[in-house]
Amino acid sequence: MNLFETIESVDPFEPLAVRMRPRTLDHFFGQEKVVGEGTFLRSMIEEDTVPSLLLYGPSGTGKTTLAKIISELTSSRFVMLNATNVGIGELRSTIEEAVRFRNSLQQRTILFLDEIHRFNKSQQDVLLPSVESGQIILIGATTENPFFEVNRPLLSRLRLITLERLQPIALVAILRRALTDTEYGLGKKEIVATDELLEDIGRFVDGDARMALNILEQVGAMVRSQGEITVDILEKVLGRRVYRYDKKGDNHYDVISAFIKSMRGSDPDAVLYYLARMIEAGEDPVFIARRIIICAAEDVGLADPQALVVANAAAQAAHMVGLPEARIILSEAALYIALAPKSNSAYVGIDRAIQVVRHKEQGEVPMHLRDAHYGGAKQLGHGVGYRYAQDYPNGYVQQQYLPDNLAGEMMYTPLDRGCERALIEQWEDRKQSK
Repeated sequence: MNLFETIESVDPFEPLAVRMRPRTLDHFFGQEKVVGEGTFLRSMIEEDTVPSLLLYGPSGTGKTTLAKIISELTSSRFVMLNATNVGIGELRSTIEEAVRFRNSLQQRTILFLDEIHRFNKSQQDVLLPSVESGQIILIGATTENPFFEVNRPLLSRLRLITLERLQPIALVAILRRALTDTEYGLGKKEIVATDELLEDIGRFVDGDARMALNILEQVGAMVRSQGEITVDILEKVLGRRVYRYDKKGDNHYDVISAFIKSMRGSDPDAVLYYLARMIEAGEDPVFIARRIIICAAEDVGLADPQALVVANAAAQAAHMVGLPEARIILSEAALYIALAPKSNSAYVGIDRAIQVVRHKEQGEVPMHLRDAHYGGAKQLGHGVGYRYAQDYPNGYVQQQYLPDNLAGEMMYTPLDRGCERALIEQWEDRKQSK
């Protein structure tokens, strides 16, 4: 079968998102890493040797569409099931039918199993022998981390394909195609829309093409033929204002700067306000999370070392769950930073040390601190006279650590704030130990 043959005709009464499913890989926008020229999967499709796959990615990134394209561009029979409403009995019957087609007609069966993470261990185990023997080509789809939700034996027999959240440029291309397609899209109405407005839709849906097309269909219904989609019409459909700022322009940097300075200045209300502005404008949550991590280290620092742990955990969690839920995670972390005591001693200290390294003579590492773990080291004087701190009361012993020419150089200036106060007190107590 030709790689660019079209799939079956689409019911004109179906939603726009269904009607506009790509019919060739050339229209499968935004996933070039997966099906672009020269990729593994595209080569397998062209050679009609597609193996069992697991498609993993957020909602609206094209998992079902990709499975259907594969089914149409290969010579295999295609069966589509959803794990939310199929039992073991139906699953076994589907596999038995696939075996009959294979034996009688020499035709392979592709079983597309949507939301495979909904299957329990027993249901997933039913698939294992058939996948392993090649009785079926399984294409599973999931929005959940497959390493947590899919049995390890089954996962080991599937080629994992990760679909990324669609970027605004891809969503604009998808929406533009829907506006101009006269057979399945809105092309007959000759509606006009700027790329900027289509980008507004893309930011609102956070990479979900299905939701973007649903919004476009609703907006299109409010516009007369040869009319223009305006921001006012879009806001009526969305039920909220459309916020814009250029991610490469001054407004972008002004807002993130105000957000950081509000955390540093311990103003939780301002922190939430600027966080909300960024979220509503479609800012990447990973970008926001990185700034929270930096602020935790730079401005909270040793005054509350837990702040960095919270910020880092929030970044990982926000990346895993995505928006809209990520807004809660980012809010918690940003508020923690705002409310925490502040100390920039780590930030100031490392910069001061870097200046010393850059502008002062380095000097030699003291002999008693040099590596002594090789034969002949002690003959060179390496390690001689070193005092092991753990052998002394409270794990502290006074000895020189800096090179001779830098002895007494102050890099770290402690601040009497939060947890750093307790750390310094403990440090002073150790220094007083005999």
